[in-house]
Amino acid sequence: MATGGGRAFAWQVFPPMPTCRVYGTVAYQDGHLLVLGGCGRAGLPLDTAETLDMASHTWLTLAPLPTARAGAAAVVLGKQVLVVGGVDEGQSPVAAVEAFLADEGRWERRATLPQAAMGVATVERDGMVYALGGMGPDTAPQAQVRVYEPRRDCWLSLPSMPTPCYGASTFLHGNKIYVLGSWTKLPRSLRMRDKRADFVVGSLGGHIMAIGGLGNQPCPLGSVEGFSLARRRWEALPAMPTARCSCSSLQAGPRLFVIGGVAQGPSQAVEALCLRDGV
Repeated sequence: MATGGGRAFAWQVFPPMPTCRVYGTVAYQDGHLLVLGGCGRAGLPLDTAETLDMASHTWLTLAPLPTARAGAAAVVLGKQVLVVGGVDEGQSPVAAVEAFLADEGRWERRATLPQAAMGVATVERDGMVYALGGMGPDTAPQAQVRVYEPRRDCWLSLPSMPTPCYGASTFLHGNKIYVLGSWTKLPRSLRMRDKRADFVVGSLGGHIMAIGGLGNQPCPLGSVEGFSLARRRWEALPAMPTARCSCSSLQAGPRLFVIGGVAQGPSQAVEALCLRDGV
């Protein structure tokens, strides 16, 4: 049950995806939520691409990805969505980079990554795409930093990160890119209420969110908790409508989307934790 600051939040349920999937790649462009690739019921990467029109709440099927993949990164560049790296049907990292041209409804191949990688972290600044870390065929985290120049369709190498990382979170603040992939053990008073793994993390309304995941039971968690930055404590928030783990997530304005993942199997659920009106 939500308490205290948790009453400021509510879940919004959207029409389910036509295709159930886990480890899908998500992007938000011009009022459309794009869900690309991922793994389906057979456990193999998909080439399926679908988009949810946020105005009409209807799903449309897009042209399939040229390269079926899961766990790729995506960056919006104006009217294009760039899909970077991921893992293929042979469970191997891929170097493929492809762009979806929204106005034309088609895909174009772009210059490949210098090294195949999955779990790459990406961020856009001034029309350039920075790709940081990842995991190569040797399964070791990478420290490489590459920058993509769309006008020249090429990748350039930058100085490597001090710490190799895979599946890290990144954000841009001013002229600096922050890469978060390490944890420090906190005092017991600051630890989450529920033990969980493979959960969604986000930031909304002055809270750091921990959503779903796997706990000590065989079924996914539906519980949600938020760490209030002002009160310096964890608070219970409204539970997920659909308990899941291994979800994709995307922050878009006042919504934190939680997409797909695993419930009893790969899920079609699309739900968003939102700030209530007037908060």
